[in-house]
Amino acid sequence: MQRVARAITQLNLTILRWVSLLVFVVFVLLLADVAMRYLVGRPAIWTAELATLIFGVYAIIAGGGLLAQRGHVNVDIFYGAMSRRGKAGVDLATWPLFFAFVAVLLWQGYDMASQSLQDWDRSNSMWKAPLWPTKMFIPIAAALLLLQGLVRLWADIRVLRGLPVDPDTFGAQPGGHDAAGDKPDER
Repeated sequence: MQRVARAITQLNLTILRWVSLLVFVVFVLLLADVAMRYLVGRPAIWTAELATLIFGVYAIIAGGGLLAQRGHVNVDIFYGAMSRRGKAGVDLATWPLFFAFVAVLLWQGYDMASQSLQDWDRSNSMWKAPLWPTKMFIPIAAALLLLQGLVRLWADIRVLRGLPVDPDTFGAQPGGHDAAGDKPDER
């Protein structure tokens, strides 16, 4: 079971590393758009839209990797001061909200992607960019996020039980805590 958790975490982190390179592609596309507009006097009809579509893929597919790194935004007013067990308890209590969100994203994303693929969906711009490839990433990303969420759930249960949580298997742990689950000064 830990091998499966490690594989899910490493897959999400590898995807995150590779997808982060898309930022450079977006940068080059937007730079080309500005150059065409101001140096040539005619903007390209496709650069800004393609940059938006690539950024959409980047934003959605990075979710699982961000969850593995604990990179999502969170309100740290009370959570940041909690022990690792306290954080695990809060994460466990809010897990149904995460599951509901990801379930709807998976369900609606699948419906949207399959309809888009069936219709060979295109944008309404002059370029008529194909939208279906970008929309196909929504259910894939939701599935990856759900899998990483299940790994995170298992990690939180292990923390509450006082078991070690390997970061290579379960992803990054809250800062300032050791593998036993407490702040070093709480022992």
